[in-house]
Amino acid sequence: MEDRLMTGSYTPEDSAVEQSLRPHTLRDYVGQQAVKDSLSIYIQAALTRHDALDHMLLYGPPGLGKTTLACIVAAEMGQNIRVTSGPAIERPGDLASILSNLNAGDVLFIDEIHRLSRQVEEVLYPAMEDYAIDIMIGKGPTARSIRVDLPRFTLVGATTRAGQLSAPLRDRFGMLFRLEMYKPEELAAIISRSAGILGVQAEEEGILEIARRSRGTPRIANRMLKRVRDFAQVKAGGVITRQVADEALSLLEVDQLGLDKVDRSVLCCMMDKFGGGPVGLDTLAATTGEDAVTIEDVYEPYLMQLGFIMRTPRGRVCTPAAWAHMGRTMPSSASSDQMRMEI
Repeated sequence: MEDRLMTGSYTPEDSAVEQSLRPHTLRDYVGQQAVKDSLSIYIQAALTRHDALDHMLLYGPPGLGKTTLACIVAAEMGQNIRVTSGPAIERPGDLASILSNLNAGDVLFIDEIHRLSRQVEEVLYPAMEDYAIDIMIGKGPTARSIRVDLPRFTLVGATTRAGQLSAPLRDRFGMLFRLEMYKPEELAAIISRSAGILGVQAEEEGILEIARRSRGTPRIANRMLKRVRDFAQVKAGGVITRQVADEALSLLEVDQLGLDKVDRSVLCCMMDKFGGGPVGLDTLAATTGEDAVTIEDVYEPYLMQLGFIMRTPRGRVCTPAAWAHMGRTMPSSASSDQMRMEI
């Protein structure tokens, strides 16, 4: 992803609608109350000192608003933000170029920061601690190192895999915030705000129905709202009621708990072909036709959150709750195997 520079807050280039749905202040940002309370204090303190905010790491599942929160930090500080990603910074020179073009107080946001190469990380260490980078001039015996001073800036890193960050990099962040999954009530507030921006008529029950099926993720909630809006415009006079939301989401094959076709495919595969498990991740991926990383990062976390899958030393296993949700009877052999594993 190519890095982009703008004043106040960064918004993706997907569409004008997506831009408008992003909140631009902490007051408009719904949920993550503990993170917001801490950030408001740190921002106010930094503004009082006329200093840059300390470096910050945001981690948690995808779609919870890490990029939006970074943009809000820049807006609240009244600074510019430069956005890039770990895979986009291939060489140390790429990072040096970005850092040398920052102004005092600027916010540098690096998405998927755990995917930075070790060579790039080595350049980032002195930049974060000493606000300086070392540049090599020349080659061979005549090569020499020149230290270039940088203005005080704020690095905001975002990752869905905090455990893959190296310890030296993680320890250089002064603030670490974990973003939690959203409750249906919080998602309903987000959907209500988005519906107002989009000019969509939506009843409270219709909004709650979408919120309940959004897997605790604002990104999914806004995406579902747009699809339900389309259905309502064509089939229901443009008004989102509970019945309209239910029909629209059923058309998208999203059930009452937010499970989609792939989620059910994973559960059915484990039940039909492996008796509910245990089954290894690679075997499950090959059987369902999905990528192993996609299953592990996208689908499995929500199934585990619902208590439908549990990890054991021998592999993944469907729980009795999963069998009940899928309307199937759990085999006695699977129940006995689970009891032995629990013991």
